[in-house]
Amino acid sequence: MNTRIDLLVPCFNEEECLPRLFDRLRQVCSEIKGISWKVIIVNDGSSDNTLRISKDQLRLNGHWCEGIVINFSRNFGKEAALIAGLDQCNNDACIIMDADLQDPPELLPELIQNWQDGYKVVSAARKSRTNDGYLKRITAKNFYKFFQATSKLEISQNASDFRLLDRQVIEAIRQCRESIRFSKGFFAWAGFKQITVYFKRPEREAGTTKWGGWKLWNYALDGIFNYSTSPLRIWTYLGLTITTISFLLAIKTVFSALIGGVNVPGYASIFTAVTFLGGVQLIGIGILGEYLGRAYVESKRRPIYIIESMQVFEDK
Repeated sequence: MNTRIDLLVPCFNEEECLPRLFDRLRQVCSEIKGISWKVIIVNDGSSDNTLRISKDQLRLNGHWCEGIVINFSRNFGKEAALIAGLDQCNNDACIIMDADLQDPPELLPELIQNWQDGYKVVSAARKSRTNDGYLKRITAKNFYKFFQATSKLEISQNASDFRLLDRQVIEAIRQCRESIRFSKGFFAWAGFKQITVYFKRPEREAGTTKWGGWKLWNYALDGIFNYSTSPLRIWTYLGLTITTISFLLAIKTVFSALIGGVNVPGYASIFTAVTFLGGVQLIGIGILGEYLGRAYVESKRRPIYIIESMQVFEDK
C-alpha cells in the first residue's frame, strides 16, 4: 500500500508562481517512489487569476496527483488558510509550502526521509538571513529569543511554515480553533519528535511578498500574546521597581530638605516624573488591552474562515 502525502499550498495573488510551482513539483514528486500525492490549494481571497490557474494546473497534473481547491469568500489571512487546508488533510502526512518557490520542492525527499526515520515534525529552516536587511535580521533574532524565553516552547529559528507534519500532529493542531493564530507556536506546542533541516532559501520566483514590516510586527505580537502571560508579569515587576525607586528618592528628598536645607526642585522635576509615570501606565494599559482584545475576539466564537466553493480533482 502506497504512502499518501498531502501538499498544502496557501495562495494569495500567486497567479505567476503557480505554473512554475507545479512544473517543479511534477519533476520532484515523480522521482519519489511509493508515494501518492494530493495537492491542496487554498485560495485566500485572491484578486487575480489564482483560482482559475489553480484549477487549470490540477487538471493538467491529474496524472500524478489528486487535488482540492478551497476558495475563501474573502481574504482571511495565511493562518486561516493553513488550518482550512489541514482540515482537509486525511492522508498519512502533510507538507506545507508556499507557492513562491522560496520553499524549494527539491527539499521534499529529505523531509520525507526524516519522517520515515521516525520524526513527526520535520521543519525546514534557512541557513542564514543574509538576504534580509540588518533591521529585519536583528528583530527576528530577538523575537525568537523573547518568544522562547516567555512561552517555554522551542521553535526553530529562521524556519518558515515549510515543514512536514505527521498525521498525529495534524490531528492535534486541528483541535486548536483559536481565531487569532500563530502556526509556529502550534507546531511547537503539539510536541512529538521533531527535527530541523537547513537549506539556502532562494529569492521569490515571481510576484511580490505579502508580508510587509507592519504585518510581521503584528504577527510577532500574536505569537507573544497567544502563548504567554509573561508581558503581564513583566509589567508587575516593572511597577514594583519603579515604586521602590520612587520611594527611595522621596525619602532622600525629604531628608535633604529637612536636614541639609537643600531646596527641592520645582516644576521641571514634577513634570518629568508625572509624564514618565503616565507613559508607563499607558503602556501597561496597552498590554492589558492586547489581552482583553484577544479575549473579546475569541469569545465571539466566529468561524476561522468561510469557504465559498471547494472543488475536488480525482487522480486520472
